[in-house]
Parts: sequence; C-alpha cells; structure tokens
Amino acid sequence: MKKIHLIYLSCLAAIALLFAGCKKSFVEINPEGVFAGDTYYKDEAQAFTGLVAVYDIMRKNSGGFENIITFMNAGSDDNYAGGGGPTDGAGIHGFSDHTINAETMPGSYWGDHYQGIFRANVLLQKIVNTQMDESLKARFVAETKSLRAIYYFNLVRLFKNIPLILEPVSATEIYQIKQTSSDSVYAQIEKDLTEAIPDLPSTLSIPTEGGRISKVAAEAMLGKVYIYDNKPQLAVPLLADVNGTTPGQPNAYGNALLPNFKDLWVFTNKFNSESILEVTHSNQVFLGDWGLWGSSQDESNTVDQMVGPRSYTILKSSAPNIYPGGWSFNPFTQNFYDFIKNDPRFSATVFDAKALEKDSAITYVKGDQNTGYFVKKFLPLPSDKATVGSAELNFQQDSYVIRLADTYLLEAEALGSTGARAQALLDAVRARVGLTSVPVSLNAIKKERRLELAGEGHRFFDLVRWGDAATVLADRGFTAGKSEILPIPASELKGTLLVQNPGYK
Repeated sequence: MKKIHLIYLSCLAAIALLFAGCKKSFVEINPEGVFAGDTYYKDEAQAFTGLVAVYDIMRKNSGGFENIITFMNAGSDDNYAGGGGPTDGAGIHGFSDHTINAETMPGSYWGDHYQGIFRANVLLQKIVNTQMDESLKARFVAETKSLRAIYYFNLVRLFKNIPLILEPVSATEIYQIKQTSSDSVYAQIEKDLTEAIPDLPSTLSIPTEGGRISKVAAEAMLGKVYIYDNKPQLAVPLLADVNGTTPGQPNAYGNALLPNFKDLWVFTNKFNSESILEVTHSNQVFLGDWGLWGSSQDESNTVDQMVGPRSYTILKSSAPNIYPGGWSFNPFTQNFYDFIKNDPRFSATVFDAKALEKDSAITYVKGDQNTGYFVKKFLPLPSDKATVGSAELNFQQDSYVIRLADTYLLEAEALGSTGARAQALLDAVRARVGLTSVPVSLNAIKKERRLELAGEGHRFFDLVRWGDAATVLADRGFTAGKSEILPIPASELKGTLLVQNPGYK
C-alpha cells in the first residue's frame, strides 16, 4: 500500500517517478528521463507535462481494481460487492456490508488522491517562474487548482478528517502534519474552484482537449461542493449557469441532455453534449502487463471488466453479445431491481441475465451475492476492448465525473425542491425518458437521482448527505455516527500524528 510520505519522497527523489506514464487522454505525450525538481518546469512544455501528471489521478474514478465507481456502488443499497467470492477484494466486501476496518481499507483511496494533491502543489509552486504565455499559465494554474479541489472533495467525503496540505513539504515535516476540520477543507475546495473559474475556457476543442476542465465543469463541481457543504443558496447561481435558462434546452456552452438516455453508455460517444467532465480511457495504450494494472501507465476502464457476468455463454442468437470474461462485481440488489423495473431507463441500466437464463438464451457462472442483475451502463462489449494485450484490461469506455442530468437534479434540490424552476428541471430529466411530470419535492428528486444515476457511484454519498443512510442501509450493517465515513488506512497512521476516525480501530 502506498503512503503519502513515500509517494512524496519518491517525487522529490526523481521527477521521472512523478511523471511516469502520465495520462495521454487529451494529448499524446510520453515524458522520459529524470529531471531535478529545482530546474524542471522551466518552459511551457515542461509545465504542460506537470499538468498532465496532475490530471493522471482522475483515472481513479473508473481505472484499476480500486476505482471509485465500483467501490462506492458496493456500499449503497443498490448494489452488492459481488465478484468471485467473499474474499475477492476485502475492501470492497467490507464496505458493502460495512464491516470495513483500517486494515482492510484499500490504501489507494487515500494515497492516490494525495499523490494528485502533491503533484498539484509542486506545479503551483514551480509554475510561477515558468517562461510561458501568461494567459496560458493562468489556465494551467486554474486547471491545477480545480483538480486539487476535486481530489480534496473526494477525500473529505470519504474520510472527513484529513490533512490539508497546500504546498510541498519536507521529508521531516510530513510526519508532523495533523488533520484539520472538514470545514477548513471545504473552504479551500471552494476557494480553489472560485479562483479557477475566471481563467478556464468556456469551451474545449474536442477531441484534442477532451477530458480537460472547462469553466462549466468547474462551476458544476463548485455547485455540487456547496450542496455538500450545506450552502445551497451559493450553489443555485452556479448550477443555473451550468443548466441554462430553459431546462431541456442547450445552455450557453452547448451542453444539453442527450435525446436518448441509452446513448450515454455507447462507448464511442465520448465528450457528448451531456458530459460536463469525464475521465477518458483508451484500449490502445495499455497492452496487458498485469504488473502495471492500476498504475499511471494503465489507461483502460476497469469498471467495464468488473461488472460483466462470469463465463457468459450465448445459447440463442437473440442474446446480447457481451465479452464473456467479466468478474461479476456490483450486481444490483433485488430491492433496486423492483424499484426500477417499470422505469424507461431499466433496459439501459440493468442487464437482466436472470431473465435470459430463464429463457435458455444464455448461461453464466454465478458470482458472489449473485442476483442475475448486472450494471448494463458499463457492460463489457467485445467491440470496446483492444485486440492486443490482456483483453480484460483494455476497455475504452469513458466515465462521467459529472453530467448534466446530475446538475439538473442538484439545482432543483438547491432551490429547496420547490417552485417553477425546480419543477422544470425535474420535468426535463423525466421527459428525456418519456415520463410525465410529477410534483417537485425532495422525495421526488431523491427517487429521480436513484433512477437516473444508478451504478455511477453517487448513491452512497447521496444517502449520507441526506441523512438517510442509517435507515436505508440498516440491514447492510451501517452504524450511525461511524459508517458515514471510512477508516483511514492503517498504513497511513504509522509514524504520523494522524488520528483514526471515530468508531474504527
């Protein structure tokens, strides 16, 4: 398991480690060699390499076994951990039944985010003296601050009690760092995003800049942060700009709900109009070295591989053609199936292997906690994977960090779940899938978020911020006052001044 201080020390020792295998999502770049930290970042090209390195941690959303989407799904009432058996990933199973502890908590959810923060801090310090166009430098700074804010937003929601580190620290100082209040962390997140917005571009050049942060992406993230920080009145104007004057019509930046919900999950439909910020993946870069899986050199989407049925075999030609070697993680619960089965989004959200097997159209190997209901949004398709390397490690579907339907429902909630504007926002999300209007209310918005965003990693966070988790997850082992956040990985506590979160040993 990676430790914060080990990551940072390795970055000090060799800049090459900092940049190894940097993400090639929006540029083709492969920095090589070892550079001294004091002399690097001298020009635009080197600063850009540093920016790519900061972006690299965004792959945490859907890359590697320890990705955010499948992990957060497992802790909600919509999905189980699943997989090959109860020991197939101690962390994801421990979170699924809320027995997770400091020893089973995967360290990467802490370490990877701090790695991104350390990279951001170094770049922000060094870029001051970089010789480059000042307006472009301002954009690089804005993107870096936005990324640091996103990484801190993930950390504060996952662990709450975290260190707030805003500049590079020495090897000895790292052991003396203490946690700060979550209020201070939220204040810094809000400061970073507020400062970034004016210097970010209103539109991006697609596809070459796809995956980079724009003004609308930073506004959407800040609006979401304000809602989590119980400042809905500050979220409203930001989300109103993101969502546009007339819900259901394009905003000033060209974003609009896709007419067909199912098109959101077509793997070739990257950077579509509904996408505000997405993590980009490729099936052409990583050629299947398992030793590099989950590292900076891994460019693929692992969620796709994880959620597919095991040993899927077609018996009738009418059965869907799915990559046969999935790992059966995140099966939907029966409760969720019953909730969504009559909704128009069902067929694009749930792959009903149970019904296909009953019809003798397919067979598959039953994984742990099998219900027969799989996450269709990320179902692995043969056409999605590479033809070289390990097929299971080479899926190219992007994943959304935030999309327009999410911000529509967030704004409706921030408006107090009442009024004509909130009604129009809710109606637009429902109308897209052919549903009629229902009176806007917080309960209606909660239901719509569950239906619209299922399997995308949002449900657990929603339940916690609404105060519903203790009730909804009571039969999953959730303990009020403890399970709202995760334990700090045991490896991060050794030799430091960090204090474990309440209720965990």
